[in-house]
Amino acid sequence: MKRLTFILLAVLISSNLLAQERVRTPIGGRPDVTGDLFIDFGLGILNNRPEDLSTRILASRTFNIYYQRPIHIGQNTGLTFNPGIGLGLDKLSFRHNKMLVNNPELGPNSSKLVNITEVYGQNINIESHTHALNYIDIPLEFRYHLNKNDYSKGFRFAVGGKVGFLYDSHSKVSYEDQAGLSRTVKDKQSLGFSPIRYGVYTRVGFGGFNVWSYYGLNTVWREGQGPFGTEASQFNFGVSVALF
Repeated sequence: MKRLTFILLAVLISSNLLAQERVRTPIGGRPDVTGDLFIDFGLGILNNRPEDLSTRILASRTFNIYYQRPIHIGQNTGLTFNPGIGLGLDKLSFRHNKMLVNNPELGPNSSKLVNITEVYGQNINIESHTHALNYIDIPLEFRYHLNKNDYSKGFRFAVGGKVGFLYDSHSKVSYEDQAGLSRTVKDKQSLGFSPIRYGVYTRVGFGGFNVWSYYGLNTVWREGQGPFGTEASQFNFGVSVALF
């Protein structure tokens, strides 16, 4: 997953540089590169979920990396349409040391919520546990810039949507067993997660700093394949920086 992140970042940067001449700027200035490379840091929760699916908010994190290229709408209107592509990397961590496992009653692409000790043994010390959901995302947004003479400066806000394609999902549990040995187990399964996600988002910022939020319009799990028959959806929020 980390290798894919670096490969995508390298491709986005190199393809943009090959398409145009890059003008040197003073130290501390923004490179003269068309488009934006956003790095998002945030937290995530589940909407419309039963109480048993409560998540640990600080451990349920989001990391996104998106490249978006502007298409100007009119001259000096302050409006741009910004299509892009990138990676959306989410983590879910459930409270009370619980994790998802396959539910044999529903089939191979399903899940239920159980205590971690039911899987790895009663006499263990659980250190961390997460479920990773990694997407290739396509964000599409309309952006309005208050500074109509220089879009790279000044206050701006955006509304848009994105669609994501799940390319990896796995659980990761770190614990100390009864013999005092530290173990980390990574288990790659689909667990009934929806292969596609889509939703709407907003982004508000000034200069290279932004705050953002995302509201998922579809369910995290396939219909009838998640724990408790849940129809939970995503809500993520956080801050971001524009590298260029």
